[in-house]
Amino acid sequence: MPLNPERSRPWPKRIIMIVLAVAGAVIIALATVNASASGAGHDATSKLNLIAPADAGGGWDGAAREAQQAMRSAGIVNNAQVVNIPGAGGTIGLNQLAGMRGENTTLMVMGITMLGAININGSSTDLDDVTPIARLTEDYDVLVVPADAPYDSVDDLLAEWKKNPREFAVGGGSLGGLDQMIAAQLAGDGGIDPTDVNYIAYSGGAELATSLLSGTIKASVSGYADFEAQIESGSLKALAVSAPQPVPSIDLPTLKQEGYDIELTNWRGVFAPPGLSADDEEKLGQIVEETVSTPEWQDAIKRNRWVDRYAGQDEFAEYVDSETEAVNEIWADLGY
Repeated sequence: MPLNPERSRPWPKRIIMIVLAVAGAVIIALATVNASASGAGHDATSKLNLIAPADAGGGWDGAAREAQQAMRSAGIVNNAQVVNIPGAGGTIGLNQLAGMRGENTTLMVMGITMLGAININGSSTDLDDVTPIARLTEDYDVLVVPADAPYDSVDDLLAEWKKNPREFAVGGGSLGGLDQMIAAQLAGDGGIDPTDVNYIAYSGGAELATSLLSGTIKASVSGYADFEAQIESGSLKALAVSAPQPVPSIDLPTLKQEGYDIELTNWRGVFAPPGLSADDEEKLGQIVEETVSTPEWQDAIKRNRWVDRYAGQDEFAEYVDSETEAVNEIWADLGY
């Protein structure tokens, strides 16, 4: 079911957070026990847990599973396992990772949406509590409407949106994430109070497409891959992409070309638990570096229309700091 922040705050409900957190801890504990039982050593090249702090089928899950396949195919890790810990824009998984101090066989995929979720959910755990290892990819959101919608440009959409913003439902991913940031910024640039945006959060692209086609929401902001099949079939139409420059593989104008100063990037990276030795951090970094160099990962880049933005630990740590500051400023400027 979609989540409307106007009706569901405070978000998340404490009981749901506790249940999901316990479930995540149990999953990881069972994975660890299973590794021990199989005789695997306590080494990331023997056994590696890749946590996706979201439901199966989303962007973080997809990146984790693509990495898993590349690691397996290239023999980089003997047993790479993906573990899903959904909830609260990834902050439940983040809290789990922060509590795994010294665990050197776990990585978590996350990105800019996590920064917004930390902000919106008032999470007591943030990215300073875990260990950045490497940046992997970037991709871009698209603004999408039903094919029969009476607007063919961003200007047309905003003209309709401004008539009654509280009734104009816009869908996207987790509360506080990239999708909501773009929707709120677009509203602000178009003369709509960002706090009036009727934003409905969904757990995946399939639900977003269904809601667009059924009329539950009138527009959506999410990754191109979430809507690719429907765009190509003609059931949905995309109006613009959030990239800073035109994307060769996506035949759409950018929001900047349409006159709106918005160019947010959906980056993804991997983090490890806190308290690792320098050797452990180096080992995990080497595993990631080898993985992104494989033909399998490069094929995943092309298939998913990602942009290869690999960066090692030091560069990535600086990038995370700058992105955290930028996201906090965006939400402060938008009145949240």
